Amino acid sequence: MSYETITVEVKDSVGRLTFNRPKYLNAYSQQMSDELVKGIDQLANDPAARVIVITGAGQAFMAGADIGGMLKGWAHAEGGAAEVEEILSHHFAPTKLEQCPKPVIGAINGFAFGFGCEIAIGCDIRICTQSAQFAQPEITLGIMTGGGGSQRLPHLVGYGKAVEMVLTGDPITADEALKYGLVTQVVPDDQLEEAVAVMVKKLLKKSDTALRLSKEVLVAALNNGLYDGVAQEVKTFASIFESKDAKEGIAAFLEKRRPEFNKG
Repeated sequence: MSYETITVEVKDSVGRLTFNRPKYLNAYSQQMSDELVKGIDQLANDPAARVIVITGAGQAFMAGADIGGMLKGWAHAEGGAAEVEEILSHHFAPTKLEQCPKPVIGAINGFAFGFGCEIAIGCDIRICTQSAQFAQPEITLGIMTGGGGSQRLPHLVGYGKAVEMVLTGDPITADEALKYGLVTQVVPDDQLEEAVAVMVKKLLKKSDTALRLSKEVLVAALNNGLYDGVAQEVKTFASIFESKDAKEGIAAFLEKRRPEFNKG
């Protein structure tokens, strides 16, 4: 199967999916969404891939969504929230990573912002470089998290830090991510592949059945009630594109100026 915005390969029992829009810091687009759905399904169903690694090409993991294309379109959708919600129902979601029967390792290089952060926290194990940064900056555009960030972050970093990240949009460093439990390892930039290989080797020594069933119960422990929360977030996220502030925030970003949000 051929792709344009991602690459997918299987070698030595490892399935590797790479976001492949380095010129745009791997910004998430409609085409990437479609390809991610197919790419993850391909690896999940390939018996030759026992462990999955997700990473980004170039200098970033994923720097968020395509603002000038996808988000701008949602802000001006004629059908409003209902149309955006319908579009999102067919989009790739981090939930797909949790429901994958195989261990998923996030090899996080550089920026993991917006949906990139949400995909990272959907991975089972997260290893990042020293230069990596994580953020949910949607609020700076007058919108909000839409890929489950508001629901998953509190489980990982605690409610207080999650509130700070989501309401300010400020990024956190790799060391902060380690401190708050967002990642399990921070390594020098030139040692990411080595660290991922060590983790992969450990997992490949285990029973596939034991890995699959262990992941199922671990996800179940965290997700009791989570998906209802994610569904609510998606519904609210879709509705926010009807607001004047969303339209203003996206327009201001594209026009390289400070947004003038409603303060009332």
